[in-house]
Amino acid sequence: MKLTLIDWTIVASYFALSTGIGLYFTRRGGASLSEYFLSGRAAPWWLAGASMVATTFAADTPLLVTGLVATKGVAGNWLWWNFVMSGMLTVFFFARLWRRANVMTDVEFSEIRYSGRPAAFLRGFRALYLAIPINLIIIGWVTRAMIKILTISLDVSPIVAVGVCFVATVCYSVAAGLWAVLWTDLIQFVIKMSAVIVLAVFAVRAVGGIDTMRTKLAIHFGSETAALSVFPISIGPHGIAAYAWMPLLALGTFLFVQWWAAWYPGAEPGGGGYIAQRIFAARSERDGVLATLFFQIAHYALRPWPWIVTGLATVILYPHLQDKESGYVHAFVDLLPTPWRGFMMAGFAAAYMSTIGTQLNWGASYLINDFYKRFLRPHETEHHYVSVSRIATVLLFLMSIVVAWQISSIEQAWKFLIAVGAGTGLVYMLRWYWWRINAWSEISAMLVSLGVAIVALRVVPHHFAPGDPNADASVMLVTVGLTTVVWITVTWLTPAEPDAVLESFYRRVRPGGPGWRRVAERAGFGAEPIAVGRGAWLNWIAGVVAAYATLFGIGKLIFGPLHTGFLLLTLAAVAFAWIARSFRQERPPDADGVPDPVARTPVTAD
Repeated sequence: MKLTLIDWTIVASYFALSTGIGLYFTRRGGASLSEYFLSGRAAPWWLAGASMVATTFAADTPLLVTGLVATKGVAGNWLWWNFVMSGMLTVFFFARLWRRANVMTDVEFSEIRYSGRPAAFLRGFRALYLAIPINLIIIGWVTRAMIKILTISLDVSPIVAVGVCFVATVCYSVAAGLWAVLWTDLIQFVIKMSAVIVLAVFAVRAVGGIDTMRTKLAIHFGSETAALSVFPISIGPHGIAAYAWMPLLALGTFLFVQWWAAWYPGAEPGGGGYIAQRIFAARSERDGVLATLFFQIAHYALRPWPWIVTGLATVILYPHLQDKESGYVHAFVDLLPTPWRGFMMAGFAAAYMSTIGTQLNWGASYLINDFYKRFLRPHETEHHYVSVSRIATVLLFLMSIVVAWQISSIEQAWKFLIAVGAGTGLVYMLRWYWWRINAWSEISAMLVSLGVAIVALRVVPHHFAPGDPNADASVMLVTVGLTTVVWITVTWLTPAEPDAVLESFYRRVRPGGPGWRRVAERAGFGAEPIAVGRGAWLNWIAGVVAAYATLFGIGKLIFGPLHTGFLLLTLAAVAFAWIARSFRQERPPDADGVPDPVARTPVTAD
């Protein structure tokens, strides 16, 4: 692809802007670990929410979606659409509690919820596990995707080009920490969303318009329904039938198991990771909830269609392409004129850098706050910890380069990460609402899930045909089943956490509900209702309806029929109105920062 001077000027201007933001926030970000990793807990909801969305829009994301729709049609996106339900649980059941926990990382939570050596081991082990293998896999596949993009699109060494992106990322994420990451994420999100929308428009024009696209897709997939239906099932004279690529076992696993049982960065059951980090960085509990709600809607409902439209166009434009994921890159190389080429290159750089900046900052927060500071050098100055954080950030990226060369498929790396976290989701949710969960519950869940998944990934697929989705579903079900049985058994066979620890956690977070009743009564609070409100389940349902109705409604506006699209968007508007009404009815926090739906003061005996 030939870039003109105008194109290069656009790309250079983007890099200059990102670097300038980093330099602007360097002094503020270096003031303390809280400023460096949590932006001083002063981020407004729209900034924290936009950063969540930008982080999960990586260089690999359009490629992954293109691969899914090119082989399976629109419904192939259920591989990740199912996480809407988990994400909405985070909004209405966990975001408030995370903000009240007042920790720097979700791993630090271990030592306010549990006690003793098991809690310390859990914190240290999980910090290293997330910061190194898990984080490096994510950075590695994103880097691999960027290398693929640059190899196809530019006549320069992809290593050199990725190196330029890394240096620019280092300039702001290493120097200024989360403040720079948040503000560059906002700008990067605007750039990359604009770029992918423009590409989708050019792609539709290239295939002859929407009507022509629908006709040609029907020929390619066998029917228009197979290509464009958002559900991987068909209803005919013989009843409901699943598509060949999504048998009922796999579909059932996605819809009823994976979303609550599997841990995955950005979609953790119970929240966590960099989503929790943005909640911690929000300036208030309410800002944390709104940021997370904005993220769920933008992530699942607003962003996908430009990728999907372009991905479907690649089926027509490049029908014999072996690497379906690369079709997206070929589309922008072949279809975009100047200055849109430069704009798209800046968009891909933004997609790469927003994710890498977050992953580096997130991983370094575990290494420094939860391992180095906690176990190695607990009494150093804030300046010392910030300096070491910057070094850790650079080292993480250098290690990720090695991992990048070992990853051949973005989709396969994604599936691997979901598999090794299967079975842990339930314990991560229940630890907030059931006092009996202890440190050994989490430790056993993590270790068994990891071990069973690795064995299952090697053994189970041999019993299925290559590419059979039932293999992935079986791996998930086996891992979830064994892990759940083990951690529940371990919970009952090991002692509960000491009363003092449970009461301290309860006073700090005030989760309420029947799962904490005995602790709340012993602490003098009485039988408190669940802290997130009695209408939380209705809000969750409304949130799920709002996300899916918006997602499917936009799809109908693009491909028709229009009246169905408007009907779905009206349903989404009603769901949003319900959620807004519930927010307006909330009472202000009490002196402890806990909303006061009923009497929240301790009950004392006469």
